[in-house]
This record gives sequence, C-alpha cells and structure tokens, in this order.
Amino acid sequence: MSAHQHPENDPAYKGLSVNKGISDVPIVNPYLTKKAKRRNYSVDEYVTGILAGNISVLSQAVTLVESSLPEHQAIAQEVIEKCLPYTGNSIRLGITGVPGAGKSTFIEALGMYLIRRNHKLAVLAIDPSSERSKGSILGDKTRMEELSVASNAFIRPSPSAGSLGGVARKTRESIILCEAAGFDTIFVETVGVGQSETAVHSMVDFFLLLQLAGTGDELQGIKRGIMEMADGIAINKCDGSNVEKAMLAKAQFQNALHLFPVSESGWTPEVIPCSSIDKNGIDEIWTMIEKFVAFTRENGFFHHHRNQQSRYWMYETINEQLRSRFYQNPELKKMLSAMEEKVISNEVSSFIGAKNLLDAYSKMQG
Repeated sequence: MSAHQHPENDPAYKGLSVNKGISDVPIVNPYLTKKAKRRNYSVDEYVTGILAGNISVLSQAVTLVESSLPEHQAIAQEVIEKCLPYTGNSIRLGITGVPGAGKSTFIEALGMYLIRRNHKLAVLAIDPSSERSKGSILGDKTRMEELSVASNAFIRPSPSAGSLGGVARKTRESIILCEAAGFDTIFVETVGVGQSETAVHSMVDFFLLLQLAGTGDELQGIKRGIMEMADGIAINKCDGSNVEKAMLAKAQFQNALHLFPVSESGWTPEVIPCSSIDKNGIDEIWTMIEKFVAFTRENGFFHHHRNQQSRYWMYETINEQLRSRFYQNPELKKMLSAMEEKVISNEVSSFIGAKNLLDAYSKMQG
C-alpha cells in the first residue's frame, strides 16, 4: 500500500507503520444454499401420500389444516373429506395434569411402551395459551428424546395462534389425517389451562388425569369438573421416597371418585400409581385403557360417544364460522365502533345495539 494512501507509512514517521488490511467479509454466507421450496401437492397427491403413511406429506397436510388462508383451508377440507372413510380406527387418549406432573416424561414412557409393541403413535397438543406464554410442546420434544426420533411416532405441536375453539378444531382435523395415515393410537395433550381440558375431552375416547403425590392437598388442586371427566387417574413419580405418598394419594382419589355420580359410560375410573422414570405401572395404565375400550364397545357407549363428539364439532364449527364472518364483514366493522360509542354513552342498551347489528348483518346476507 502506497504512502499517500497511508501517510503513517511515510519515511518521515519513523518507527510507525500500518499493515495492509483485509477486505470486508460478505454479510451473507457465500456457502448458504437456497432452501428447497416445499412442493405444492394436489388434493389427490395429499390423500395418496397420507394413505401411504408418508410423514412428510402428512406434516404438510396438517400445516394446511392449521393455516388461516382461505385457499389452504379449501384444499385441507377436501383432503379431510377424502380421508374420512379411512379414519376411526385408533384409540384416542386425552392426557391432562397439573403443572409439574411430568406429562412429557409420561408421554415418552407410555409412547415408547406402545411403539415397542408395534403401535403407531401420533402426539398432538392443544395449547391456546402459547401466544401469551410462548410455551409449546416443541420444547417438550427435547425431553422426549427416544419418542421424537422413533420411526413410528409423529409429534406435532399445537398451532400457537388463535382461540381455543380454533386450535381445538384444527387438532380434531389433524386426528382425522393421522388416523388415515395409519396411526392406531393418538395422544392429545392439553398444554394450556382453563377450558382446554373440556376441548380435549370432546375429541378423545379415554381421558387420563395425571396427578402428583406428596405435594399436599392433592384434591384441592383439582377442579371437580376435571375429576368428573377423568376415565382414569395416573399418580406419577411413584418412585424412591415418594412411593408411600403415592399410595396414600391413590386411596384419597379412590374415595373422592366414589362421591361422583356414575359416568354415562358406566365405567368406574381406576387410580394407578406409576413411575415414568422406572417405567413401573405403565403397562397397567395401558391395560386399563384397553379394558375401558372393550367395556364401552360392548355396551355401545364407545360409538355413541364418538357420534356425540362429531355432532358437537359440527355445531362448534357453525358457531365459529358465523362469528368469523360477522366480525370480518368490512361494513359491520365500521358499524361496530359506532354502535359501541352509542352503548357506552347510554344512547342505546347493549341488547338493542346487538340486535341492530345482527339485523343489519341479516339484511346484508340478503
């Protein structure tokens, strides 16, 4: 480099020199290759891939189901309709539990137990709270080391955005696709809180409550509604010094269950202590689920319950679609804020305001 470019290198400045620099490193990695674009399948290609058990095609179909874009929804609904004749052949298990009950470890223990017995398992989650808490089953996958890499397992986080109703409907539709892909066991985990247990209960055959012993006041921490929904209770972490506490908790839960009226299925819920770490009681829990399925198939409740669920989801979808169309109507959006002002300033009552808006919407529909 010449002295006029770097005056410090001029002979006049003795003992001072500046080394030649290096050219700037490009901000984009030159070795970075463009990510291959996902192929867009036709409806028939989706259906063929799903029925063949192709996990990549199944994953893309579930992504379509979760999408809110109208064109994606149109394809998803066609795919679901064509897959329907191949569904209904799985056992759908709902799993809920208090925070810290060890759901992820339990799901891995029971899941691997089933996979070793040649079952195909799909794990889905309902997490309406993740938009606020940023929680997700994706984080739990790191704790399901064996299950997340098992060839016969499919783990899918819940769509993170949207109302509980929307997330739950998409989970139910994902169940249909997983069954068509040949998964004979579906776990639906509730990650969120509040009403998500009711949503899970409305799409599964067996509802398992995972509970923890030794935390004190076990029964206080459980809402009566969830206890009444449970077809079975697993008391997790029954290992080491916790065994005695787990046995005491078992007796407490059994006594509590006797206070509830007999369920519609006629089944008496069982309480089983287990350890996801030591794998104790895992086989007993699966035996209980199989007994329940055989019992309810025999007395007709199994199919009656599934029919009720299908009807429930039809009405839920109608409600959701009507609500969405009402609020997305551009003319009504303008009217809503004006009507809000009138209600706040007591010019009209809440009921009259709502009636006027609904009347206006009816007229728009012709």
